Amino acid sequence: MSSALDLVQTVYRAFAKGDIASVLGTLAPNIRWTEAEGGPYGGVFVGPEAVLDNVFMKLSGEWDEFTAVPHEFIAEGSTVVALGEYSGAYKATGKSFKAPFAHVWKFEDGKAVSFQQYTDTAVHQRPLQ
Repeated sequence: MSSALDLVQTVYRAFAKGDIASVLGTLAPNIRWTEAEGGPYGGVFVGPEAVLDNVFMKLSGEWDEFTAVPHEFIAEGSTVVALGEYSGAYKATGKSFKAPFAHVWKFEDGKAVSFQQYTDTAVHQRPLQ
């Protein structure tokens, strides 16, 4: 069985390649995915299908070259914190942004059961205006 750290690193590599099916395959059927309030997709989404519809489909449809690049991982048991940077350009305005993020992942039985996003939502919202 892979460690939580291995699983999270696999998720970010898959996301970087656009392999959303592999990302979704890491999520538990009851994952609780929380996007920061005040951000473009703020809210809580339960289940991989909800994450796909409310986060990943919007990212691919509304952004050019959206990335979430982790620079550091902090792992303790089944919890992993990824620290990194978002970047991308909003298609409707052509404006780009960079914003730091912290993601807190929790795993059970080899699947992500919780994801919590922390980011500067004001910076993330600027390209939309």
